[in-house]
Amino acid sequence: MKLDQIRKDIDQIDQELVALLEKRMVCVGQIVEYKEQQGLPVLDQGREREVLEKVASLVGDEQYRSTIQAQFRDLMARSRDFQEEVKARD
Repeated sequence: MKLDQIRKDIDQIDQELVALLEKRMVCVGQIVEYKEQQGLPVLDQGREREVLEKVASLVGDEQYRSTIQAQFRDLMARSRDFQEEVKARD
């Protein structure tokens, strides 16, 4: 396979990822509202552990597991940052 084709494939995947990440952030916004109404903290360590365990179980190729889990750790950290920003605006 040629480099140009691989890059086109990555560009397509990136486009799909952006759409999915945006959908995820809509849900994060809904979580902010719920947590504010219920007086819950932004960080839920138990939930984050569950997510990382689930992600690990979904990864088909073990060589990618730690990298994908790290990406999800970062994703959840950015989601927490967003939640804190929204709370600060209110």
